[in-house]
Amino acid sequence: MENPFNEPTSRRNFLGKSCKLLACVGAYTSLPIVFTKNADAQRRRAPLREAMFYSRLTNNMVRCELCFLNCTIRDGSRGRCFNKENQGGRLFQLVHGRPSAVHVEPIEKEPALHMFPGSNILCVGTAGCNFRCRFCHNWHLSQRGIEDMNRVYDLPPAELVNQAIRQNLQTISFTYNEPTSFYEYAYDTAVIAKQRGLKILWHSNGAMNPEPARELLKYTDAVTIDLKGFTEEFYRTILTARLAPVLQTLREIRASGKWLEIVNLHIPTLNDNPDDIRRMCIWIRDTLGKTTPLHFSRFTPTYRLTNVPQTPVSLLERAHKIAKDAGLDFVTLGNVPGHRFNSTYCPSCNHRLIHRTHFRVLANNLVNGRCPNCRQAIPGIWS
Repeated sequence: MENPFNEPTSRRNFLGKSCKLLACVGAYTSLPIVFTKNADAQRRRAPLREAMFYSRLTNNMVRCELCFLNCTIRDGSRGRCFNKENQGGRLFQLVHGRPSAVHVEPIEKEPALHMFPGSNILCVGTAGCNFRCRFCHNWHLSQRGIEDMNRVYDLPPAELVNQAIRQNLQTISFTYNEPTSFYEYAYDTAVIAKQRGLKILWHSNGAMNPEPARELLKYTDAVTIDLKGFTEEFYRTILTARLAPVLQTLREIRASGKWLEIVNLHIPTLNDNPDDIRRMCIWIRDTLGKTTPLHFSRFTPTYRLTNVPQTPVSLLERAHKIAKDAGLDFVTLGNVPGHRFNSTYCPSCNHRLIHRTHFRVLANNLVNGRCPNCRQAIPGIWS
């Protein structure tokens, strides 16, 4: 039977490829659950997972308290992320154990560039998201409910962990769509993964409420946060979201001591104002620390934002200079294969520490987490 853990694919094009059966000889042999839009009974054939953070209100209404939206949900309705449903005054998670994307990918695609360079990770995503980003490259997942998925795998948390171990992978990453929307699935998996000695990484928009963020961070090793811009106007008009909760989540992650990296998708005319970039970099330096890695990624027109051109490399290089001038130690450029700023350099002597071309590590020159040239300690998760 065909192995679903195919060779690594681009984060941007994997959804266009045929979904693989999540089965391989000697491993997971159950067939995936395939839904149609009217497959409600089939979707509920297994017990649903009750939500972890919500309040019960009058008239069988509930308030989800997982993210900044704090959705008030009527009986029989769902929250904005598509994945939480009120059933008789109790809130349930609809995608628990039911991912729609399961792939082995290089860790550099998250990007997590200061964590096990050159390693592969098990990446998992579901339907749903609490943002409405006009430029979402994974909108096939994030802007749909579970009934609209062409493929949904029957993969509960324990079996997901088993798959990682069978594939000799040391890290599971919750990614592709927003982990907040499948929080209980991520949480239950993370608890088991830590018991089995695995690392946990999640790539998030950062709009989780503080209490659930702190609870998940207990079982987390590293987080990559998309800081999509640095003005409330950009978050409101382009993402239908808010900036302030993201900044609070970044503070929570830093306070937890977990490894943190930040990504900024650089979109011409929308979030590339030099003054805003400078303010963002200074905020990162002063609030999170100058050793927090910042990745500027190149935008490509997609989804509902096709009238904006691809980011010129010159704008990315300008952002890189602004970040370095602001005092950030580790600044890289993404989605520009072969650019010299794909690589990581020592902030003390500028020696190239990790030589990358796009998602491929060509050389890892670190010695016990230090620069081999000047012996400067380089923060990260190296072993």
